[in-house]
Amino acid sequence: MVTMLRREEAHVVIIGGGFAGLAAARRLNVPGVRVTVIDRSNHHLFQPLLYQVATAGLAAPDISAPIRKLLWRQRNATVLMGVVQRIEVEKRRIVVEGRYIDYDYLILATGMTHAYFGNDKWAKVAPGLKTIGEALDVRRRILRAFESAELETNAEARRAWTTFVVIGGGPTGVELAGALAEIAGRTLARDFRHFDPRTTRVILVEAGARVLSSFPEDLSRKARQQLERLGIEVRTNMRVTDLEDGAVELGDERIATHTVLWAAGVRATPLATHLGVALDRVGRVWVQDDLSVPDRPEVFVVGDLIAMTQDGRPLPGVAQLAIQSGRHAASNIRQSLAGDDRLPFRYVDKGSMATIGRHMAVARLGRFRFSGVIAWWLWLVVHVRSLVDFRSQLAVLAEWAFAYFTWDRRSRVILEVPSEPLTVGKPSAIGLAVRLDALPASHAPSPPVGPLPAPLGTGPPSLPS
Repeated sequence: MVTMLRREEAHVVIIGGGFAGLAAARRLNVPGVRVTVIDRSNHHLFQPLLYQVATAGLAAPDISAPIRKLLWRQRNATVLMGVVQRIEVEKRRIVVEGRYIDYDYLILATGMTHAYFGNDKWAKVAPGLKTIGEALDVRRRILRAFESAELETNAEARRAWTTFVVIGGGPTGVELAGALAEIAGRTLARDFRHFDPRTTRVILVEAGARVLSSFPEDLSRKARQQLERLGIEVRTNMRVTDLEDGAVELGDERIATHTVLWAAGVRATPLATHLGVALDRVGRVWVQDDLSVPDRPEVFVVGDLIAMTQDGRPLPGVAQLAIQSGRHAASNIRQSLAGDDRLPFRYVDKGSMATIGRHMAVARLGRFRFSGVIAWWLWLVVHVRSLVDFRSQLAVLAEWAFAYFTWDRRSRVILEVPSEPLTVGKPSAIGLAVRLDALPASHAPSPPVGPLPAPLGTGPPSLPS
């Protein structure tokens, strides 16, 4: 398909600064293209290691980097922080903080958020893990549970504080459960005087027949064995029937706990509904084979928002899909600008892996399968190499080396967060960055005040030699 052959500069707007959005922006570093990247936060986040921030293994800056810093050399790229309130596909423009931004091409890369299967009230009791703010909240809950157990004099009440329930047996849930077991069994083992952290109870709940259901069955079985070796109670074929402050119900069983972590379900971010096209049951967009939206060749959807099957199976919501689809959408925009036919997208599965604890992991790389120590070292190497900048690679390596030899997690700091969310233009008294969620279509923005002013230049000024 050949579309929109242009002689003047084309404006490409990318909503989302994650793996997909960043990959697309970098692929569009070519003459004749102007790129605007818009995100609700100012940083790119390496989500596969977010659970380590939540479990005090890494500091938040270790796995994040300012989007502006990552793109500062790309002189055709402008980065904006703000909430995208509406996409007007008929007029080829979006509304950001009440202002219009026109586009020639649009790439939607906003990813997924949590799904509580119609029980949204559970969100306050069982936080998920998608942003740094959520990771800090989870870390605060975990560390406070141990502190509260130290204060508690009643054995039954103390048991509730030292019982942790992780809901969801995918990679995030498995890695969270493993990290909790290691924190209790080694990191905090000698830190308290009135109770023994090694008596901590960690329960992993999975509604399906096995944990890591996207992995081959033999690796799933080995992952469960490694979890149980750490003392984790693995409950499969078990659904949560109710959640409240202080307890979780699994069928007829009621478990007293003050710390429930959610890693079970996801749904698409609300902006997908603005495109006016068919969505799947979790809100992802059914795209054409070139990743464009049906009847909208100028609009592309990438990353976790893609609803597409390949070889009879749906595409997985993983970082590699985001990177590959972001690059492919950008390449097809370049094809269109050059007057060439677009190319169909095909995902190349480079494997999957999950870590459970020290020397415990499972990995599938092509037709090769690994578990235990080899898989654990592979996981370390792949994740360090995948970090977006050299500073992050050094920081993570240093923290992991320190933790390996000492069993210590240095980021065991309880941070309080503001009681009310921040908005753009409203400063925080303590300077914490808080997530800004894109509003659903039913929330109309304030009246637009006109287009955003044109950038002062095509990029950052040249640095002195």
